[in-house]
Amino acid sequence: MKPPARVCSLARAGFFALALFTSCALCVARAQNEPILVPDVVDYQKLLPVLPDAPPGWTADKPEGSTEDAGGFRITNVHRDYHKGEGDKAPSAAISILDSAANPDYVTATTAAWNNNSESTEGYGKSVTIDGNPGFEAFERESKHAALWVMIANRYFLQIELQNQDPKELQEWIKRIDLKKLAAIK
Repeated sequence: MKPPARVCSLARAGFFALALFTSCALCVARAQNEPILVPDVVDYQKLLPVLPDAPPGWTADKPEGSTEDAGGFRITNVHRDYHKGEGDKAPSAAISILDSAANPDYVTATTAAWNNNSESTEGYGKSVTIDGNPGFEAFERESKHAALWVMIANRYFLQIELQNQDPKELQEWIKRIDLKKLAAIK
């Protein structure tokens, strides 16, 4: 059985892929007679090296990735899980990267939604900027689930999820990823 963080991460990665596919399909339906002038996504093999090794005291699963054809559009996604100890309460992390070059409208709509900030007894959601890149950070207090989404080079959705860690640790995890290297991948 997969740890809870992995199942949650796969569901979110699947949601990103489904949202991207739906958005692509809507654009095709809207502009059937117009030529499609969008860049192709990169092959997942180019993104795998961006996923960092485990920090000291942690273990990392083997990185996973795929590039798939979804109704005429290609979708690339890579992912890696990290664990510190065993059990449901052990800290875990997951890093995913989705290449959204096939749909600039999806990028615009998603990053625009990141401008909403909120805080309550249950947690918070706030827009952030990481090395000049727009992002969004969220934390659910009861479940101790923290997430950070960052848009890199106006095409890569970088997602970091933490379970059973302080949300301040998101900043340490993002430092482990070479954002300039990711931005340069074409």
